[in-house]
Amino acid sequence: MPKMKTSRSAAKRFKLTGNGKLKRNKAYKSHILTKKTTKRKRNLRKPAITDATNVKTMKRIMPYL
Repeated sequence: MPKMKTSRSAAKRFKLTGNGKLKRNKAYKSHILTKKTTKRKRNLRKPAITDATNVKTMKRIMPYL
């Protein structure tokens, strides 16, 4: 059986934490920042844990993570 391919786009966006959870960066931080509050932009900097409903899909497209 051939090797499974990792989705390179997903591999660049998600990292595995020590507990085995998937860490991701938040969206909406690239442009149109003038109307967003400083507090909102500051909170967008922090990484988030991927929701449990998406973890199964992410593990499938990144089999060697």
